[in-house]
Formats: sequence, C-alpha cells, structure tokens
Amino acid sequence: MVLVQALYFCVPFRDQVLEYGSHNKAVGENDENLLTCLSELFVQINYQKKKTGVIAPKRFVQRVKKQNELFRSYMHQDAHEFLNYLLNELVDILEKEAKTNANGNGVLQGPTVRQEKGATNGISNGSGNGNQSQQIVTWVHKLFQGTLTNETRCLCCETITARDETFLDLSLDIEQNSSITSCLRNFSSTETLNAEDKFFCDKCCSLQEAQKRMKIKVAPRILALHLKRFKYIEQLARYKKLSYRVVFPLELKLCNTADDAPGSEAEYSLFAVVVHVGTGPNHGHYVSLVKSHNHWLFFDDENVEIIDESAVQTFFGSTQEYSNNSEHGYILFYERLDQAV
Repeated sequence: MVLVQALYFCVPFRDQVLEYGSHNKAVGENDENLLTCLSELFVQINYQKKKTGVIAPKRFVQRVKKQNELFRSYMHQDAHEFLNYLLNELVDILEKEAKTNANGNGVLQGPTVRQEKGATNGISNGSGNGNQSQQIVTWVHKLFQGTLTNETRCLCCETITARDETFLDLSLDIEQNSSITSCLRNFSSTETLNAEDKFFCDKCCSLQEAQKRMKIKVAPRILALHLKRFKYIEQLARYKKLSYRVVFPLELKLCNTADDAPGSEAEYSLFAVVVHVGTGPNHGHYVSLVKSHNHWLFFDDENVEIIDESAVQTFFGSTQEYSNNSEHGYILFYERLDQAV
C-alpha cells in the first residue's frame, strides 16, 4: 500500500478524494466502489486525533481484491501496474457518475468534472483524429494527464505528420550512471524508420524512410515517472532487475517539451518516491519516501521515521551490478511548481 501512502501526500489528489468523501458519506454496500473505500481511508487518516498509530486499509484492500483478481494472491505485485489500475479505475467511476448526473442538456453537475471537445480519457489512444465529440474530463485527468505529440518526418518530401496522445504516467528506459533528465531526453530522441519499419507517407502515397520523435506537448500538474527497472533477458528467459544508478533530482525542469508547448519551461518538485527493495521482479518489498511540511518521511509498513533530505540519494541505485544495496527508486512523483497550492 506504499502507493496509497505516496498518493495521500499528493495534496491536490488528497483534497479531491476527501471532497468526494464529504459528498458521499451515506454510501450503501451496493453503491460502494474503489473511490468510496479510498475516501473513507483518507478521511480516517486525515481526521485521526492520535498523533501515532496504524490504520489498516482493510476495506480498501478487500475492494481491490474483489474487483481485480490480479491482486488476490499473496504473490509480489507490481506497484506500477497498481498505479495504472487505480488511476484508470477512478477515472471510470467519475466518468460513470458524471454521465449519470448529466441533465437533459448534457451539462454536467458538480464541481469536479467538466466536458471538453477532443480530449481523451487518459488512455494513450491519441486525439489527433479530428474527433470533436465531447469527452468527460475528471479531476484525475486535471492532475495527472499530460499530452505527448508524436512527430514523424518523411525523409522524401519532408512532410511532418503529428499525432497527439494522452498519458497519466511516463515509463522511462534507464541506463547505468544516468539521470532522470537524460532518461527523458532519450525518451524524446529521434528514431529513424527504415527497412521493414518504413513509414507510410500520405503525401508520397508510399512507404518511405522517416524520422520519428516523441515530445511532451502538455505538461501535467502531477508528473508520475516509472523507471523500467525490470527487463526481459532472452538468454535467461526471465525478467531481471536493473539496479542501475539513476539520479532523480529534488527539483526537475522538463527538457523534452515541444517548442510550442504551453508551460514548456515547467519546473517540478519531488514529493514522493516508491522504492523497490529486492533483487528480482517476482519477490521483494516496497517502501516509500514522502515529503510533508518540508520534511522527508520514510514509510516501511507500519514503521515511519523522519529522514534527512540528503538520504533520498541513497535510493538512486547501485553503480555496480552486484551490490548489497537493493533499495532503488521505482516510481517518482513530481508536482509542478507553478501550479502547486
């Protein structure tokens, strides 16, 4: 549940969940969903009078297991898969409620949802198809959703084809002794399409060699970065954990935004890190680091301690393949400074 701890300390996310809970206090068992269980948990934490203690998320965990068989076993589950599941499930709940609450004119009721033309629902399915149907934009979208622009330039006629797609988090390939900035730069590096990968150019009406690159067109308010630490090794026929040292700064400036992107100079501040502890993908443990009231806290199950800010760098990773250190940053959460409350 370290991911829930990290999201609780995402202040705008917590505020929205608490607000949802205040409007859905008398929920019957038949109306219970993942968001009502999460809001109930957040309310218990937020209004707890005791200064110390443990609150077990029993109802929330039961709901997760009931809705998704992937999380029913006692096997080690991937935190990034859970993040994707949770955010998309919350989106589904809010969208269904928005449609239910819509009046005869299609105007949505309530302060947390609005409709936009041509917006996607947070799944990376692209929005460059000219579809102008109204899509529901929930507060999950407003917090986590960004837009990527996929530019492909035909090397024959120089025509550039651009396609937009939305994202709720970014998964980054990692290298040894690298940084988040270099990972983001590689994410947007130019790729040449040739041989069997040629691009069909509409202007040339044929397959052509082309150059392709992906850039951030709209930077999200909350930037969730997933470091791809688990790589499939064909020779071993299994996944292996990459313990590479990847530096993630406390303050981050996006380097791979599109030239005409609004907020292209967006700067972010790190507020949470989900850390994988262990040597492989199928076993291990998760802990979290969160920033609260300018102090960093270390969460390990029911154990919580204040740590020095400099201790965050001990979770960058290892410079050597075989190391005693098995605690590595896995999911990073940043908040935009120009939109922080």
